[in-house]
Amino acid sequence: MQSRRADLTFASWRKSSYSNSDGGQCVEVSDDFPGVVPVRDSKRPEGPTVVFDASAWSAFISDVR
Repeated sequence: MQSRRADLTFASWRKSSYSNSDGGQCVEVSDDFPGVVPVRDSKRPEGPTVVFDASAWSAFISDVR
């Protein structure tokens, strides 16, 4: 099994539509990578990033709605 890491150096991030100026629990995602969706904590953008398979992320979002 080969590990594949996305270079997130120049990723464009967007905050969750549920984000507000009160500093609540928010995530940011990047749409720059075909097949995967990087996700990070908007309060700690320099922190770790979790990368999901695009189909798994899509299923998660569908279930949350």
